[in-house]
Amino acid sequence: MLSRLVHLLPPRVRVFLRRIPVLVWLYRWARRGHLTSDRNALIGLIVITAALAISAPVSQTWFSPSGVVLTVLAGGLTLRVRGLGVLLGVVAAALVYDAIAVGFHKVGPGVMATIVVTAILAIVLARSRQQIGVKGLRGEQMLLELRDRLRRHGEMPELPKGWDAKVVLVQAGGSSFGGDFVVSVCDGKKLEVALVDVSGKGVDAGTRALMLSGAFGGLLGSVEPDRFLPACNDYLHRQRWDEGFVTAVHLVIDLTTGDYTVESAGHPPAVQFDAGSGTWQVSTAKGIVLGVVPQMSAVPEQGTLRPGDALMLYTDGLVEAPGRDLDAGIDRLVGEAERLVPRGFHEGAEELVAEMAAARDDDCALVLIWRK
Repeated sequence: MLSRLVHLLPPRVRVFLRRIPVLVWLYRWARRGHLTSDRNALIGLIVITAALAISAPVSQTWFSPSGVVLTVLAGGLTLRVRGLGVLLGVVAAALVYDAIAVGFHKVGPGVMATIVVTAILAIVLARSRQQIGVKGLRGEQMLLELRDRLRRHGEMPELPKGWDAKVVLVQAGGSSFGGDFVVSVCDGKKLEVALVDVSGKGVDAGTRALMLSGAFGGLLGSVEPDRFLPACNDYLHRQRWDEGFVTAVHLVIDLTTGDYTVESAGHPPAVQFDAGSGTWQVSTAKGIVLGVVPQMSAVPEQGTLRPGDALMLYTDGLVEAPGRDLDAGIDRLVGEAERLVPRGFHEGAEELVAEMAAARDDDCALVLIWRK
């Protein structure tokens, strides 16, 4: 392919190019196969760069020396670092040629600075792609696929007649990734839900949340309910992470009787709505955060959801604020939740999160389960 492209050039151009030792060496090197994976893209970008350089003296209006910025940017998206280095060498030679052919005043400091900055960005982009072994924008596509997988994990399974649920997740700063996630499983008779909060926020915590969602989701329903949080704690200790801790709340509901058990690992307490009295009651379940001590201990709480009752799980992003006590944040959440009752839980859950998360730069999550 390289030979065909060279023979398509006019004879005078081929003679001129043969007088440039760097281009002759690059031609022979590429033909030997040292850049097999990037060869076609590299050859195409070199041809475009050479064409722009040769055409610049003919018409600077259509073929400005600054046009090589596009080839540098394309190289950052398609080439590995080694191939990009070769392209940048060709670009430098093209700029020298243009400076001699059209005058140094036409290839001024502004053009050079723009190309240098673009080259640095292209190198950074190529290096980051090479580290994960992808080309082009495939790395970003992989992150989007992982994000969609995390969201699918957070979807509540179909519940039997007489039950309903709503999950709302809001990431800090409008990011697609966050440290809060939900995993759940339902066999038609029993529902298990775990709401997990990874320390940190945004993308930094989101990368760990992506991995933990798969691990915790695999444990949920596979181990006895009273062993779920200890098993999660054991898993975290095997990872030997230094990034921080994880809080979680685990809920098991018997969908026939409405009896439930809730366990907490350093997580904000669950809140139950009693339709009979019209009040919200804060759970007393408590335990040690996950990943801190080898032996996890928790004090569970049991209760019953009757028709009209609801149970609310949430993360600290909804109730914590600098300079404010956690109990005050929970009281405010309960006060806002009271407005859900007349309008219905399904419609008001997102409004509740929007109201509580306003002006906060933290991941927020809410799980609302109610019996009709």
